[in-house]
Amino acid sequence: MKESALQIAHRSYAPKMPSALRGSVCLKEGERTESVADQAAIKELFPNTYGLPVIEIVTDDCCCERKREQCCCEKEREREHCCCESEKEQCQCENGQAARNVGVILSGGQAPGGHNVISGLYDGLKRMNKDSKLYGFLGGPSGLIEGKYKELTGEIIDQYRNTGGFDIIGSGRTKLEETWQFDKGIEVCKQLGITAIVIIGGDDSNTNACVLAEYYLQKQCGIQVIGCPKTIDGDLKNKMIETSFGFDTACKVYSELIGNIQRDANSAKKYWHFIRLMGRSASHIALECALQTQPNICIVSEEVEAKQMTLGEIVEEIAQVVAQRAAKGLNFGTVLVPEGLIEFIPAMRALIQELNDLLADGKEFDVNGLSAGAKQLYESLPEAIAKQLTMDRDPHGNVQVSLIETEKLLIEMVGKRLAEMKAAGQYTGKFATQHHFFGYEGRCAVPSNFDADYCYSLGQTASELIAGGKTGYMATVRNLTRPAEEWIAGGVPITMMMNMERRNGKMKPVIQKALVDMKGKPYQYLVAHREEWALSTDTYIFPGPIQYYGPTEVCDQPTCTLKLEHA
Repeated sequence: MKESALQIAHRSYAPKMPSALRGSVCLKEGERTESVADQAAIKELFPNTYGLPVIEIVTDDCCCERKREQCCCEKEREREHCCCESEKEQCQCENGQAARNVGVILSGGQAPGGHNVISGLYDGLKRMNKDSKLYGFLGGPSGLIEGKYKELTGEIIDQYRNTGGFDIIGSGRTKLEETWQFDKGIEVCKQLGITAIVIIGGDDSNTNACVLAEYYLQKQCGIQVIGCPKTIDGDLKNKMIETSFGFDTACKVYSELIGNIQRDANSAKKYWHFIRLMGRSASHIALECALQTQPNICIVSEEVEAKQMTLGEIVEEIAQVVAQRAAKGLNFGTVLVPEGLIEFIPAMRALIQELNDLLADGKEFDVNGLSAGAKQLYESLPEAIAKQLTMDRDPHGNVQVSLIETEKLLIEMVGKRLAEMKAAGQYTGKFATQHHFFGYEGRCAVPSNFDADYCYSLGQTASELIAGGKTGYMATVRNLTRPAEEWIAGGVPITMMMNMERRNGKMKPVIQKALVDMKGKPYQYLVAHREEWALSTDTYIFPGPIQYYGPTEVCDQPTCTLKLEHA
């Protein structure tokens, strides 16, 4: 395979990680937890994994007791002397851990850094016992139930260190929710001697991980399940998970492109660029890219919902900024549009919910099945948008918002409003437009140094949680605005993040999505500078491409969101 100069050089990059993960460790338990909502319902569904304590991984100065308990040779368990390095004694099996076989699954959409999670997991398992094996299930969760896998050897792992993509084993969106799937997974794991599975995915994938962990405990089959927080959308976060991996890299890729467009707009001075950004429901990507590039307009879906704005009100706000800039001779600008905007407009959201229920389980669409208000709104939409709302659903039964070309809808409606304003003598400018959608461009980028370090640490953390006998946990690494050596590794019970939501017309347990916090510092910073960015001629920022070599202030910085949240 032909490799670029960056691929060759970057393979030797040694990810930075928390100092606590570099030596002997122990798992420090905190207070017991409860779910963020619907406690009674979640507890009933997850009796074995509910209420577990938060875990912090700390340096273990003398871990002899733990090592003797977990040592694979019977003779070492019976020894009276400490077998840790501090006592100059080494276990006769060469490692303080029994060799174990572990499976790993990449689930859902791609995100930069996934390969480093697997690399960190592999290195962690091999450090504990050189005879441990890591099996990658091919094509996502379906690989587990279909028995499709490959052993990930050191030679394979080394080819993928610090690279983007999920191509080491592939990914998929198969949902693990049927009993026969769970039982088939047990059968496959028993054949391979697998005693733990690591699922690398987003909120729905980690919900599946929690369901799987609960079932395996009920069956007492001896298989642990650990999750890792993956999604470029940035909506898998809470007080214990500061960010999901891939968000940093994707936002930096998009911000480079936005900066390039803004420089072009500032040069040509003739186009308004409407840029839709991936992010499904939450507006984290749009907000982060706005903080990095300072566009003229950034719509935040959560703000639209909070203010109960109509589509017409959104259009009016954009049209007013266009007119005010035109009055200054500035017939150009940039508008950032979050992918999930249409779901946050109250009337549209109600329509989409009715459509989701109406089209559940592959039912045929009949407009007469909508309520009177929803039907009226549906029939008032441009034909193309209406059609996109009724396309095939995603695996969770929801409308595929990435297929709805909201940026084109806004361009059309803003253009009509400006024509009305021109006829009334309220606008004299020109409104030439370009539209863009940035999504797949960022999902498989070479991970930033931050994501490379963060993901490798997550993999190492997962291996420690497995060694500690934990299941139903998500690996976490916190304190991320500090140098990597000061990061805090640990685990959070997945049930702690769950609530009940309607999916495919039924109430189901899922991890609660984290939307943009209207009281949070990142959003408040946008609000404080919104007017200045809207009308100024010199506030654009041009971030440029991701840098991997050079000063730490250029190469190792986290997102603006993280820095503002932890200022």
